[in-house]
Amino acid sequence: MNTTARLTTALLALLMAAGNALAQEKVMREGQVTEKALIDALSPSAASPDAAASAADGTMRMRSFRPGVRPAVAAAGTAAAAAQPGKASILVTFVTDSADLTPRAKGALDVLAGAMKSDRLASTRFTIEGHADPRGNDEHNLRLSQARAEAVRTYLLSQHGLAAERVNAVGKGSSALMNPSEPAAPENRRVTIVAQPG
Repeated sequence: MNTTARLTTALLALLMAAGNALAQEKVMREGQVTEKALIDALSPSAASPDAAASAADGTMRMRSFRPGVRPAVAAAGTAAAAAQPGKASILVTFVTDSADLTPRAKGALDVLAGAMKSDRLASTRFTIEGHADPRGNDEHNLRLSQARAEAVRTYLLSQHGLAAERVNAVGKGSSALMNPSEPAAPENRRVTIVAQPG
């Protein structure tokens, strides 16, 4: 196999692995949200501990991999994987067609606040992404998802004293469906917390 064919094969394998990881992303339901699970998901090293270690020492670690990819290409792939932010999707429930948090949602957010205050995440900034299902029109869904992200941010700041500069809120509308084959699926109406170390 020539070098170009090996490079193409390796890149296709990386793309397929990334696609599988996205397809397997799970939404934590309110009863599944634990402080440890959130800390692990949101910690910068959680994105890819092996990739981070590989990027740090300049090597690429893969099982059953025959070296055929040039080191510069391999290093670029591991650096990109290591640069991915920590992320956790939580099913946070609201009163229908509103940004009013339910009592169960508040319980999940109380756990999230504990994780955000932990030693491992103390210097981390977060973006709260609100998502909506596509049942309304795009403009309504965008407004509703923004209002829901803001409701989560406001709750975290007012009830748990998080610093305002650590938490940003962004509405995504229905632009990032997790389950496009079932538009009304609850996982399409989620809140995603994205960690931005620094």
